[in-house]
Amino acid sequence: MKQGLLSILPLAAGAALYGFAFGVLAAQLGFPWWGVALMSASVHAGSSQIVAVEQFGSHGFVLGAVLAGAALNLRYLGIIASLTDVLHDVPLRIRLIAIHVTGDENWALTMARRAEDPAIGAAFLLGSGMMMISVWTLSTMLGAVTGSTIPNLEGYGLGFAFTAAFIAMARAMWSGREAVLPWAVTFITTLALVQMSIGAAYAILFGAIAGVAAARSAAITRKAQP
Repeated sequence: MKQGLLSILPLAAGAALYGFAFGVLAAQLGFPWWGVALMSASVHAGSSQIVAVEQFGSHGFVLGAVLAGAALNLRYLGIIASLTDVLHDVPLRIRLIAIHVTGDENWALTMARRAEDPAIGAAFLLGSGMMMISVWTLSTMLGAVTGSTIPNLEGYGLGFAFTAAFIAMARAMWSGREAVLPWAVTFITTLALVQMSIGAAYAILFGAIAGVAAARSAAITRKAQP
């Protein structure tokens, strides 16, 4: 577990930046600091929290915000499925905790390290996940506490923190030329849907599905080649 805690620190530092920015944004939309902290600890999914808060701030509908966040979080079905071998021999209680603290960053790091060393498993996932959820909750709470004193998120350059964080995560998950096709399909599909006035959360979801389909199709084609 200690190895996971220490290994995730560089990614946790980056998450703290856009976590703080998210807290500021949420506070400016009227969310109390304790509500932001509770949301971060219970949901623990930065992208869906950002979408849900922006949806609520724009339209004021709780159900719409929940559905938008849930749609974006559907990717976790695939993430959790990929952890079957990692959590196979772990007691149910620990398995549920591990699933809750699993996010994009510690999942990607765990799978990358496991590819190099099969001994990396549940303890690493738990350690890195506990560090990430702690840093995320604390940084979003601090952002919300100070959010009321910052009149404009963009004016302080914090608005770009979200984009920068996701670019960094994408770079870390780049696997080479084989990723060009699914990434391109995902980007083009998502952009086209947004231009058609489809909600951002649903556009991202359908774009991701299109990208997965393209990756699967390419893999089948490669296997069929002599």
